[in-house]
Amino acid sequence: MRWHTIILVLMVAVAGGLMACGGTDAPEARVDRSLVTVSEGQLSGAPSTLNDDVWVYRGIPFAAPPVDDLRWHPPEPVAPWEGVRDATISAPACMQARIPAEVGAFYDAGVDQMDEDCLYLNVWSAAAPEDRVPVLVWIHGGGLAIGNSADVAYDGTALATRGVVLVTINYRLAALGYLAHPLLSAESPHDASGNYGTLDQVAALEWVQQNIAAFGGDPSRVTIFGESAGSWSVNHMMTTPLARGLFHGAIGESGGGFGSVGQAYPKAEIEAAGERFVAGVLGPDADATVEQMRAVSAADILAAPPELVRSSANVDGWVFPDTISNIFAAGEQADIPVIVGSNADESTMLGGAQGASDLDEYRATVQTEYGDLADAFLRTYPAENDAAALQGRLASATDAMFGWEMRTWARMMDTVASPAYLYFFSRVPPAPDADQYGSYHTAEIPYVFDNFGVSTSPHANRDYNDTDRALSNILASYWVNFAATGDPNGEGLPDWPVFDREADTLLEFGDTVEMRQGVRKDRLDFFDQFYAAQQEQTN
Repeated sequence: MRWHTIILVLMVAVAGGLMACGGTDAPEARVDRSLVTVSEGQLSGAPSTLNDDVWVYRGIPFAAPPVDDLRWHPPEPVAPWEGVRDATISAPACMQARIPAEVGAFYDAGVDQMDEDCLYLNVWSAAAPEDRVPVLVWIHGGGLAIGNSADVAYDGTALATRGVVLVTINYRLAALGYLAHPLLSAESPHDASGNYGTLDQVAALEWVQQNIAAFGGDPSRVTIFGESAGSWSVNHMMTTPLARGLFHGAIGESGGGFGSVGQAYPKAEIEAAGERFVAGVLGPDADATVEQMRAVSAADILAAPPELVRSSANVDGWVFPDTISNIFAAGEQADIPVIVGSNADESTMLGGAQGASDLDEYRATVQTEYGDLADAFLRTYPAENDAAALQGRLASATDAMFGWEMRTWARMMDTVASPAYLYFFSRVPPAPDADQYGSYHTAEIPYVFDNFGVSTSPHANRDYNDTDRALSNILASYWVNFAATGDPNGEGLPDWPVFDREADTLLEFGDTVEMRQGVRKDRLDFFDQFYAAQQEQTN
C-alpha cells in the first residue's frame, strides 16, 4: 500500500477528545494532598478544576532534560531538587512539526508550547497514599511524531473519580525520538540508536514503579493504554525486555506493530534513513560527526523536509531483539492480559482514500500495490463505479492498518497463558457530518476517558447524547475494572468473554453493546494473505 502517505496522515492522530466529568459523591471535607514526596523531592499539586476531590500534579520530570550531550541518548535520571517543586503547570510538549492544515480542521494536537526539554508526566489521583488503587498510564498517539500528554482530551479527572490513579506521559518524537544513525550506534555500548522515544516510555514506567505509591497508586497493578501510535507503543512495551515487570496489563486502541506502519523495522533500514536525514540537515558535503549533529538547533531539525523523517522503531538488538511479530510468535512477549480493538471507520480522517479518485485509478492502484493478490483484493473490495472505489479504498485502509492488526494481536496472545479481550467500536458520534466520518480514528477516546466537550477543536466536539453517555460509562467501567483485576467484567456490565480464535468473537461497542462473531472476517483474512506474502519477501 502507499504507506508513506498513510504514515504522514497518521502523525495527526492525536485525539480531539471530549470531556464531561463523571464521579462519585464528594466527601464532606476535601483532604489536602497538595504536597507529595517522590524520590527526587517534594511536589506541590492542586485540585482539579473539574472535581476538587481529585488532585492533579503536572509537569513532573521523570528523566533528565534530553538536551546538548543527552540529545539522541538514552534517558538519564532526574537530579534531585531542593524545596517544593510547583506541579500545577503542564510542561511543554516534545518538539514536533505543526499539525498539517488539511487535517488540523478536525484533530487538535493541543500543543501550545514545545521544547526539547520535555520528559515530564502528569498525575490525577483521588486516592490517599495508603489506598493503593490501580494505575492507568496513558501513552498518547500521533504517529510517534506529534502529540502531547497534557492535551485536555486526556484529562484524568473522571477516571480518577472511578478509583484509579491516572498518569499521562511525554516521550521524544520524530527525529529527536527515533533517529538511528551509524555514528550514534557506534557510541552506544549496545551498538544501538533510535528508539529514544521508546526508552523514554520505559523510563516513565520505571518512575511510576518507584513513586506512584505516594499518590495512592499500587505499583503492582499498573496498566498501560494508548491509541494509534500510543497503541503501537503499548504493543512495543510488551516486547522490549527493558520494560518487563514494569506493568501488569495492556490496552491497545487502534494500532499494532505486526505488519503495517507500527512495526519495528530493520536497523539497517532506519540507520540508512537517518544518514539521509543528517545529510539533508547538515548538507550533503558535510563530514558529519556526532558533535555536529548535536549542535544543530531543534528548530533546524524540525525544519527538515518531512520525507526525510522516519518516526519508526527499529530492531536494534537491545530495545527490540527481534520484530514485534516474531517476538509474539515465539511467546516471548510480556505474559499479561490485554484489551485490544479498533474502530469501524478508522481511515475516514487519515487519507485512506488516496488512489481512488475514480474507478480506473482505483483498479490501477490496486494492481500496483497488491501485485499477484490484486484480483483477490478486488474480490474482497469490489467496485463497479467511482463511489464504490472510494469506499473500497477507505475500507481496505481501515482493515489493513487497524482491524487486522488488532485481531492479530488478540490471536498472538495464544502463545502465552494470559487472556485477550477483543472489541470493535462502531458507535458513530452524532454530528451533522456523521455520515461522512462514521466511527472515525480516535472516536472512542472521549468515551474511554469519560470526557465529553473539552476539546479546543470545534470539529472534534460532537453532539453527544444519552446513548453516548451510557456507552462512555460502560467503556470507562471496563477499563477501570481491567486495571484493577486484569478482567474487564463487573457487576451490571454486559459479559465480555475472553477472545477465542476459533469462535472469532468480539464485543461490539455500538448503539448497543453485544457480542459479535466473524466481524469483517473475509476482509481481515485477505490481509492475512497479504502480510504473510510481505513477510516471505523480507525473509
